[in-house]
Amino acid sequence: MTVVRDLHEDHGASFRDVAGRALPEEYGRPERTHRAVRNVVGVTEHAFDVVVVTGEDRHEFVDDTVTNHVPTEDGEGVYALLLDPQGRIRVDCYAFATGDSLLVFFPAGEGEAIAEEWSERTFVQDVDVEYATDDFGVFGAHGPKATEKIASVLGGASPPEEPLTFVRGAMEEGVTVIRDDDLAGEEGYLVVCAAADADPVFETLVIRGLNATPFGRRTWETLTLEAGTPLFETELEDRVPNVLGLDNAVDYEKGCFVGQEVVSKVKNRGRPSSRLVGLTAEDLPEAGATVTQDGDDVGEVTRAVVSPLRDEPIAFAEVNYDVEGGDVTVATDDGDASGEITDLPFVDCTGRSARIPTYE
Repeated sequence: MTVVRDLHEDHGASFRDVAGRALPEEYGRPERTHRAVRNVVGVTEHAFDVVVVTGEDRHEFVDDTVTNHVPTEDGEGVYALLLDPQGRIRVDCYAFATGDSLLVFFPAGEGEAIAEEWSERTFVQDVDVEYATDDFGVFGAHGPKATEKIASVLGGASPPEEPLTFVRGAMEEGVTVIRDDDLAGEEGYLVVCAAADADPVFETLVIRGLNATPFGRRTWETLTLEAGTPLFETELEDRVPNVLGLDNAVDYEKGCFVGQEVVSKVKNRGRPSSRLVGLTAEDLPEAGATVTQDGDDVGEVTRAVVSPLRDEPIAFAEVNYDVEGGDVTVATDDGDASGEITDLPFVDCTGRSARIPTYE
């Protein structure tokens, strides 16, 4: 459950179940909220599971498990994947180094099982793994004025400038502020606090300093799709990293991790069998809708929304790699609709998502 439900309700939130936790869906007038985030800044509560890894061997242990090099310097972080033995994405994560621990952020509902597995695999290594989601509140500030917003309320530090770095300061209570990787296509920050301090931190983010608009999951999904950002639940889970063009998450030359051999072979064979593309359509398709070109089935939609800025349906689709851009047909509840494969991102923003698919 959200750590600040009463405050969300005070702002008029409706809720959605996310991995057994009630999180804000929207606050009314979603299109107006969306534009407020794109024009100024918005604040949301993010759905992360948090796993804390301590012990002298923590860096080596986690580094051997994930697809990117885990930082050792306090204040640094990395985006990475956990793969299954077939080289498919089991889950994605962020790992941040503190002076005496690694904080690993997983999508909601994924962290507890991984913490249990890691605890069983420590063997003789000096590693302790704790599932600590209930100890933290994690909020996000996103928009072209996000840096100004954070600067207006953060005491004891300046907003971090480099992606996936963090500083410690105060917003009524102690916080850690992380510069994110522009998933919404705008400047963005994660604000992490103790769960017991979440109420004053959330209120500070919304009403103190530069005012910010609260927003929920529906707006987050629309913002990230406009920005060309694939998400775990809809695009990443159970797919091969190079199908998604996720080179920012994988160091193909690093040491051992589960699925490394499979992923390296796929990488070295050249292009993948399919790729993730953006498309527009006359009518809104559902996830799983068939995409055809010249009468042949060439892929399917993974996620679709009506873009408030483009005023038309936009979507991600996984299609055969050799499908060329241009006209396609997309299945909808009202019959086949004309569509077009288009470049990403869908909307020009103040930032660029680190997850926009890239292919050699």
